[in-house]
Amino acid sequence: MKRKRIAQKLGGGDRRSIGKADAVAAQVQRNRRRFKELIRCLWSDDPIVRMCAADAVEKVSRKYPEVLHPFKVELLGLLSEATQQELRWHLAQMIPRLVLSERERHRAAGAFRNYLNDRSSIVKTFAIQALADIARDDPSMRPEVRALVETHMRSGTAAMRARCRKLMKQLDA
Repeated sequence: MKRKRIAQKLGGGDRRSIGKADAVAAQVQRNRRRFKELIRCLWSDDPIVRMCAADAVEKVSRKYPEVLHPFKVELLGLLSEATQQELRWHLAQMIPRLVLSERERHRAAGAFRNYLNDRSSIVKTFAIQALADIARDDPSMRPEVRALVETHMRSGTAAMRARCRKLMKQLDA
């Protein structure tokens, strides 16, 4: 019996549902050799496949962050190029899981600062979280991130203000 390609499993449906992302994430966690096939779906022409793949990749990398490392260069490139909101907010969750050089941290921070102008409040919230996460490893970034957190604590959505209050406590610790 021929195994079904991951992209086929992720297709169909609409952007209001994660489709079979949970099932695919579980499958890839059991057989991590298929992670490369899953991550390729982040560049699919189909926005539903991209969205569901981003969700599945994020879930796998939450448990096994090391699976992202071989794809660091590609993910940093995608971070700067992505326009789809679901892809952006999942990248904002994943990129801080990578071991980044100083140059890569600053590149990622530039993309996340750009995400703060996104229409989606979810993208903005995850971007500010990502900035705080990568600033933990780079003390030179903390003053700027602190200022961004303070700004969004005053002007963001209710969810963003709540997240920023938590981030301020973390930055103060």
